[in-house]
Amino acid sequence: MPLQLYHRDHSHRSLRGLRDFGLRTFSKLVVFFVVSAIAAASVWFYFDRILVAHQVADAAVHDRPRGNLSDLYPRWLGARELLLHGRNPYSDEITLEIQEGYYGRGLDASRPNDPKDQQGFAYPVYVVFLLAPLVCLPFHEVQIFFHWLLIGITAVSIVLWLRALHWRIAGWAMASAAVLAIGSVPAVQGIKLQQLSLLVAALLAGSAACIASGLFFCGGILLALGTIKPQLAGFLTAWALLWAISDWRKRRGFVFGLGAAMALLLAGSELVLPGWLGLFLRAVQQYHRYTQNQSVLDQLLPGMYAGKIAAVLAVALAAFLLWRSRNVPADSSQFGRAIALVMATTVLVVPMYAPYNQVLLMPVILLLVRDRRNLAYASSRGLRFGYAAGALALVWQWVASFGLTTTYLFSPERAMNGWKWPFFATFALPVLIFALTVIDVQGDLRRSASAPSEGDSDE
Repeated sequence: MPLQLYHRDHSHRSLRGLRDFGLRTFSKLVVFFVVSAIAAASVWFYFDRILVAHQVADAAVHDRPRGNLSDLYPRWLGARELLLHGRNPYSDEITLEIQEGYYGRGLDASRPNDPKDQQGFAYPVYVVFLLAPLVCLPFHEVQIFFHWLLIGITAVSIVLWLRALHWRIAGWAMASAAVLAIGSVPAVQGIKLQQLSLLVAALLAGSAACIASGLFFCGGILLALGTIKPQLAGFLTAWALLWAISDWRKRRGFVFGLGAAMALLLAGSELVLPGWLGLFLRAVQQYHRYTQNQSVLDQLLPGMYAGKIAAVLAVALAAFLLWRSRNVPADSSQFGRAIALVMATTVLVVPMYAPYNQVLLMPVILLLVRDRRNLAYASSRGLRFGYAAGALALVWQWVASFGLTTTYLFSPERAMNGWKWPFFATFALPVLIFALTVIDVQGDLRRSASAPSEGDSDE
């Protein structure tokens, strides 16, 4: 009898302990969600009340034109004029009409303060097929629709990237990650500008999630649609093709999906605008000439060639690791690591350092959070320091935005003077994240080679 009482009392204590542990975990997740919501709200407040106000005041002082300033507008107007009126979206006449909407007037070379970006139609012409459902609507309505579309797909991208990484997390943690995603500086900037980079990021996330789920044909189609921004989808396309060819019998569905979708897009493009490819390449050359776009490395390193040499080395290092990862199964965590490395490389070396392109770092950040035991608690002091530096560079955008938001409540003028603060880690973050991802992928490949039967040691 005493033994039975002991077992009964012990089981009650165990159940109570599990219940208390569950409540503590749930409480932490709720607190994290609340903190995430406050951080995200501060970024939106910063953009609405501080950054935009500074830009409006600066434009007035320097007589810079301001129209709708929507990066969607040049693509929408070009699509409308091509599909409804048969006009060439790459023509100078369309460029002038774009400027009148985007800037409020045509740019004047005799005005030294006028923007250099001509806002020409510098996309593959098949972007018009994605925008076709919107060409008959007034642009104001298109703006409202696209605003909420970008918010929605950015939040959903978190779910898709988690699927690509084969990482299951609690619902509250997923909600917190989604809130932080749509409340990050890159995402808010992209939403405010209505940048197609966010749409492309969602398409790449969908492609990666489909491939990780065994839906290879669907993954190929989504990746083809993502090539409306070739500079963002190019690295992933190249590696995914290498990965598919490495096990052709099982993975050929991806190549068929990508090939079929690209064939339809290219054929359709030639039908609506014969000879479009030459016009597009000329528009890209003009775009780079008047914007002088540079990569993150070009911005960080001195001299004309240092950034380009560093970019070549970074691509070579990533290519070496990705070559070793070409045989990983789609349903493995190694596949997610390879995808993350591709995204980290893309953001680092693509000749466009605009913060909104850093939405492509979402899978990389999720990976580094998942694999934190291998990095934040590593035996190497340098690695631990690097992880801490990366974490600081990531959270700085929310810390600075919250600080400016709080300051604004007491002194709007002082807050506006610090408008640059949330962007201070813009160039450091991609470099740190790339380095950490390389270390993580290399460590996983080394563990897999030494103990292939044990699978992932960090899962």
